[in-house]
Amino acid sequence: MRWIALLTALLFLLPAQPTWAAPADYCGGVHNEYEYQEVVFLSGQPVLFKGSFTLSEKNSATKGTVSYKFDLKPADPGLKGSLDRRVTYESAYTNFSPQGQTTATTVVKSYRETVVLGKDRYTLEDYQLSRSDVIDRRPTADFFSGTIAARKVYKLNKNEGSLIVDISGGTVGYSNFWGRTETQVLDYMLRSQGRVVSDEEEAVPTSWSGTVRILASDSLRKSLSYSPNEVSLSSFPGGHMTVSKQEMTSSCQYDLPVMEEGMPAEYERNNGRIELHQGMLPAIQRLILPKFRDLGGHWAEEDIKKLYSLNVFQDTSAFFLPDAPMTRMDFVRAVMRSCNIQPQQDQTGSLVRTRKTAPQPSLVKDVAESDPDYVYVKAAIERGLVHGTSGYFMPDSPLTRAQAVTILIRGLGFENNAPAPGFFTSFRDDADIPAWSKDSIYMAGQIGLLSGDSTGRCFPNQVMTRAEASAMLIRFLNFLEKDLQQDYRDNIVLYK
Repeated sequence: MRWIALLTALLFLLPAQPTWAAPADYCGGVHNEYEYQEVVFLSGQPVLFKGSFTLSEKNSATKGTVSYKFDLKPADPGLKGSLDRRVTYESAYTNFSPQGQTTATTVVKSYRETVVLGKDRYTLEDYQLSRSDVIDRRPTADFFSGTIAARKVYKLNKNEGSLIVDISGGTVGYSNFWGRTETQVLDYMLRSQGRVVSDEEEAVPTSWSGTVRILASDSLRKSLSYSPNEVSLSSFPGGHMTVSKQEMTSSCQYDLPVMEEGMPAEYERNNGRIELHQGMLPAIQRLILPKFRDLGGHWAEEDIKKLYSLNVFQDTSAFFLPDAPMTRMDFVRAVMRSCNIQPQQDQTGSLVRTRKTAPQPSLVKDVAESDPDYVYVKAAIERGLVHGTSGYFMPDSPLTRAQAVTILIRGLGFENNAPAPGFFTSFRDDADIPAWSKDSIYMAGQIGLLSGDSTGRCFPNQVMTRAEASAMLIRFLNFLEKDLQQDYRDNIVLYK
């Protein structure tokens, strides 16, 4: 739910982020800035409702609440009806600092819901929900997974029957500077018991059951685009921009009875699927212009310009030196800036201190605490991106391919997904891979971050040039931007 991003910000003291992408409630609805849509199945038939919804939330490091308010009408103007729902959920968080994880437990704090469809009124009499999540906080992305169980009990027209809706399923999601996605997979089991007044004014008992599977996803993705200058007499030919797009999709697959004058047909079923989609207005931000004089025609020119426009590189020189070795310090700083991992610092670049806080000695022997780049070294070590060697960071040492890959995979926390020790990678120079980087290089190959040359070798101990490191960073950002959304939204929606 929406509290995960806020909790992450509280725990890491990060700057404000764009709105967290999360489906509203557990009803499979979608919305944009103007309208909310939801399919209601309480009558035994799918009915599309449209209208407005609002939310409010409060969060701290240990608990949070989120409240929803829905005011909806049937999309079909010929159908009389309304939906009035008010619900508040309360979550409790438990932080496990050594593991970098947080668990959350969510329950219903208050509820009210009335649905009118024609002559029938459904009133929510009881609502119980239990949701439990685990959030794994990695330096470059947060991942979470949750399990949901709920039951809603409705009363039909005061004393004409009842409807029980059992909900089970789960939710998965991720959050990083380049995108956020939460996808819910929910199974509804509907059981109705009631009576229908016949033409002879006799109360005839009736019952029906049905199932609905809901796949609802809310996704926000930031992409990098290039816009050429429309005029020729300008100091620059064009520039890059970031475009943030948020869209929601929902798929409702149902198996319900065929209803005839309020009675379910004995041998017929109504099976179908309803797809909903809403998109927000994109948010556009133009970026600064790179003006290096030594990139014209270089194979990595576009990658380098993209990173400079994103303020990943802050070189003030007119020369980038793309074929010079990339240093450990420059790469660590670039990784943190590209993922918006900003160390806490004051305007002078020094660590923030209160009057009661004594200066702390440097964590490494070769970068002084007074060095402006020390904030990056300290944050990288504390977040597990780098470990150093015998107390040394070696900031000016050339960066090897194995070191670069290890930093990026540690940022995702994927090194723990490698097989048990003793495995072989697919690269022909597997024997040359340092033991400390083998897990990371294996996973980099799995996610497409690292590929071999024409002979199948990855050259783990080869020093990377600034151009090669830039290309690897762009592949990493593409993974954060596109591949995670593909896995957490598209693959689930298409193949579930």
